[in-house]
Amino acid sequence: MDCLFCKIVNKEIPAYIIHEDDQVIAFLDIYPEASGHILVIPKRHFKDVTDVDIDTIGEIWQIIKLCYDKLNFNLKPDGIKIVQNNKSFQEIMHLHFHIVPGYKKDPELSLEEVKDLLVK
Repeated sequence: MDCLFCKIVNKEIPAYIIHEDDQVIAFLDIYPEASGHILVIPKRHFKDVTDVDIDTIGEIWQIIKLCYDKLNFNLKPDGIKIVQNNKSFQEIMHLHFHIVPGYKKDPELSLEEVKDLLVK
């Protein structure tokens, strides 16, 4: 399988990991919409929301909430959106959620700076 996210899960390519457990991994988007843009994915390959079981969605949602709280506490955005795309709206065909902070003025932090703030 030639899935970019599976390669991140398998440590074949590097990522700025914010959280990792047995089922879910959260990492910084390397082309962020804003400082702190996080992707949350299941480690197991599911193509989209129609392919995943409810227990895995629950696990993913717990990590989304954890990342949301980390963003709020450490980067203090003016708002946060959570987005999940399916089928033709997906760039990568591996279920993933975007957590995107919004700022009146983006702090324009590097990925390393954001990771340092979020992984304490």
